[in-house]
Amino acid sequence: MTLGRIHSFESMGLVDGPGVRSVVFLQGCRLRCQYCHNPDTWSMTGRNVQEMSAEELVKKLSRFKSYYGKNGGVTFSGGEPLLQKDFLLEVLPLCRKAGIHTCLDTAGCGIGGYEEILAYTDLVILDIKHYTREGYAQVTGREIDETNRFLGAVQKINVPMWIRHVVVPGLTDGDSHLNGLKDYIHTLKNVERVELLPYHVLGVPKYEKLGIPYPLEGVAPKDPESLTDWQEIMNDQKEREK
Repeated sequence: MTLGRIHSFESMGLVDGPGVRSVVFLQGCRLRCQYCHNPDTWSMTGRNVQEMSAEELVKKLSRFKSYYGKNGGVTFSGGEPLLQKDFLLEVLPLCRKAGIHTCLDTAGCGIGGYEEILAYTDLVILDIKHYTREGYAQVTGREIDETNRFLGAVQKINVPMWIRHVVVPGLTDGDSHLNGLKDYIHTLKNVERVELLPYHVLGVPKYEKLGIPYPLEGVAPKDPESLTDWQEIMNDQKEREK
């Protein structure tokens, strides 16, 4: 039995997949994204981590099934949920047995076992940090290879995907960058929707509390309305089929 290391739990999430969802934030992340707003999830241990077995968690999730309806379920987020491979391999099959829709909210930077994990995953929300090798390294501090391995497994097994991309002034914004993102997404199959997320600074106090320098000090938040047109372009099915 593998114990999951859980950072936090949200019982009624409305933005982390379809319908009403429970969101399980798992501890641990190898990426160091310049705009990360949850530095408290980086360590695999953390200060307030709760350990829970797969059986205990599914029992807890089952109490919320009446709220899930036809479209809701559970989303495993983080941190990076794929770092807790053994726990996912225990909890995801139990969710399916219990009739709970499963979603992985991930950057795709785990430790392997992807095809086994995806066999019990109904939806992947993939956070695309950047679509070029150089840009990915600049944003995350790591190489893109592991994310590409995960994405290859998603494409092989044909798991439906939602794409997310954080738009940061001076880093991942501008028409040229977003055009490149659009073209990259066109190379992927089973993409059901694209969400452009405007950069915000809500996580800055966490850096101050942890005594960590904030990489984007002085960068102003992105105006959500400035992404309206691009959001429509990214989700235009005819555009995708070109």
